[in-house]
Amino acid sequence: MQPQPPSTHRPPAAEGSGPQAPDQSTWRRDLSASLVIFLIAVPLSLGIALATGAPLQAGLVAAAVGGIVAGLLGGAPLQVSGAATGLVVVTAELVGQYGWRATCAITALAGLTQFALGAARVARGALAVSPAIVHGVLAGIGVTIALAQLHVVLGDTPNSSALENLAALPSELSHPHPTALLVGAVTAAVLVAWPRLPGRAGQWLRTVPAPLAAVAAATGVSTGMHVPRVSLPEWRLQALPALPDGPVLGIFAAVLTVTLVASMESLLSAVAVDRLRAGRAGMQEGPADLDRELAGQGAANVVSGLLGGLPIAGGAIRGSANVEAGAVSRKSTVLHGLWVLLCAGLLTTVLELIPLAALAALVMVVGVKMVSFAHIKHVQRHREFPMYASTLGAVVLFGVLQGVAVGIVVTAFLSLRRLAYTRITVEQDGAAHMVRVSGQLTFLAVPRLSRALAQIPAGAVVIVELGGSFMDHTAYDTLQSWTNAHRARGGWVTLRGRGGRPIAEPVSTHACRPWTPWRNHHCTRPSVAADAPAPGGGQQLLGGVSAFQRNTAPLVRDELARLAREGQCPTQLFLTCADSRLVTSMITSSGPGDLFTVRNVGNLIPPPATDGSCDSVGAAVEYAVEVLKVGSITVCGHSGCGAMQALLDSAVQSTTGRGTTGRAGDGTASGGKAADGRAPADPQTPLVRWLRHGRPSLARMQRIGRLGRGEVAMADRPVADALERLALVNVMQQLDHLMAHDCVARRVAEGSLQLHGMYFHVGEAQAYVLDPPSRTFTAVRPEVLDAV
Repeated sequence: MQPQPPSTHRPPAAEGSGPQAPDQSTWRRDLSASLVIFLIAVPLSLGIALATGAPLQAGLVAAAVGGIVAGLLGGAPLQVSGAATGLVVVTAELVGQYGWRATCAITALAGLTQFALGAARVARGALAVSPAIVHGVLAGIGVTIALAQLHVVLGDTPNSSALENLAALPSELSHPHPTALLVGAVTAAVLVAWPRLPGRAGQWLRTVPAPLAAVAAATGVSTGMHVPRVSLPEWRLQALPALPDGPVLGIFAAVLTVTLVASMESLLSAVAVDRLRAGRAGMQEGPADLDRELAGQGAANVVSGLLGGLPIAGGAIRGSANVEAGAVSRKSTVLHGLWVLLCAGLLTTVLELIPLAALAALVMVVGVKMVSFAHIKHVQRHREFPMYASTLGAVVLFGVLQGVAVGIVVTAFLSLRRLAYTRITVEQDGAAHMVRVSGQLTFLAVPRLSRALAQIPAGAVVIVELGGSFMDHTAYDTLQSWTNAHRARGGWVTLRGRGGRPIAEPVSTHACRPWTPWRNHHCTRPSVAADAPAPGGGQQLLGGVSAFQRNTAPLVRDELARLAREGQCPTQLFLTCADSRLVTSMITSSGPGDLFTVRNVGNLIPPPATDGSCDSVGAAVEYAVEVLKVGSITVCGHSGCGAMQALLDSAVQSTTGRGTTGRAGDGTASGGKAADGRAPADPQTPLVRWLRHGRPSLARMQRIGRLGRGEVAMADRPVADALERLALVNVMQQLDHLMAHDCVARRVAEGSLQLHGMYFHVGEAQAYVLDPPSRTFTAVRPEVLDAV
């Protein structure tokens, strides 16, 4: 177990001091992240505006409003909103059909709809749509975007539909515009190669966002060339949006489409960014509130539509860049919107140097990335590729809303087919009859199941393999009735699931876990007659062993047979306390053969120079190091340790000359009356003689004093009390005792053995690992595996 680097330890604020002032470092991190996403958002917003046929200024309006309004009001603080990539095709169609002012009105109406949906708290319901449909929609939009912008890169103008763009592509490829093609090729090449720059210089260059580097390189290459460039009108308030002229049903469909696509893109992006946020330390904001996020997106779309901006949605590209850049709060998102606003007002001359072909290539690459092969593998693994492919094709051929409808229809059809389709076969495998059921076992399959079971002769050995994940009550009743009847005629029946795992029958299902307490625990208690005495601990233990043989032994028999053949070869020696509350296999998630475990009162390791009565632990250490060749040794202490309390009590007794009350955490006591009222332990008893090996730990703690003097600390909180401090010091002291063993010292010097310290707080169910250089115990967090 490799100790994690200790986090920066800050002492807790004194009680009554009130809230602390905001950490200046969070402002620095948010400011740095805001500049990064600003440099990504500006070229991307201009490219999306170009792709939709809207005024280029509209992209900057959407970026500024998305950053400020959605950043302040949204429920996903680290999500960055701006011009919606997923709405490029829809917006282009709206601009062509209704005009720009009417498109702004549709954007505002869609924003009002989003706000109402957020207020109605239905955001979670939107996530019920199959991921295959969502990814199919995004992929279809990406294909349409890429086809349209490829024409701009080749020096032409895109057509109104993906099919027309595809049909015209051969002629465009045969007669490209050389200058535009060069600019587009440079942009695409930089975008693809920038994240892969090698070496230390590449690492330094990658601090510049790839979109900014690509557009800057293309602008430099195009210097002196005659190519169409960005043309921004004078910054002024756009004409107010106007309601579109056309059928009410068509306008309603347009508003619904913008609402649906923008909401789905924003919510899915919020979930993705929230997962990234959860894996980072030091975040000020809590988990995403999807209903608030939907309402915030609606408010941003209303403002953007009224100001003449593009439809807005949260973007996974910008949001993930925000998290990767180190943002810790929503301040980075809001600041990025302010930088966009300043850029649009002060850097117009610089923006007008950018060639349009560079923006088209930028958006084209974004469109290609929307067709994610990782998503394709994911839906294929879950047998949902038909839904993905049909949605993608329908979006490309007919449009976004039609694509969603086709995807839902295909999903419903396949779900009904999977529910209704069941294949049942009967085969004879040696002396046994195999009944294999592929698919869901519902009432529709009961006639076929009955016919199959009728083929099996009485008294036969039968294995029923259920390959589906669902069985309704009718099918269960049919199978159970036949099973009981077959067994009554002398037959033998076993049920197993996919992969051959046995299925426990409901009447004998054992729902307990290995750590279920025996107190009020009836599942493993043997049944007794009414007039018999209550079962004692021995009968309880026997019942538990019986439950193991019935439920667990079939699952681990193969693994234990392998270990019996090959012998034990553990990787770690785990030395811990004999306390009954310390379940090593549970807190280490280990199984048979993983750990060579040594347990004793107080997790003590006597140095080699002690008398022969203490050779047991030394023999275990030597055997683990020299014979088993373990690669690490972990010493684990715990909270509420009775041995540590007995040491503390003995120190008080020697100081005051009075007896003290012992603790029964490990069943140890020293001096005075024990917890159960018995006389104090004899000074020459084996228990007292054993505890003397903990005296070096006690002396060490007394040397460092109450505050530890840098000798022992916890990274996440102060040490609770003297008992916990002694338990922590004892772990470090026993590691020093380990190094006194020649075999341990030799292998540590060779680099083939590592020593680790651990502390387990029983009441918190929290493990802490020791960082030896700083003598600090750091809490092990659930996300530690992501960093390994």
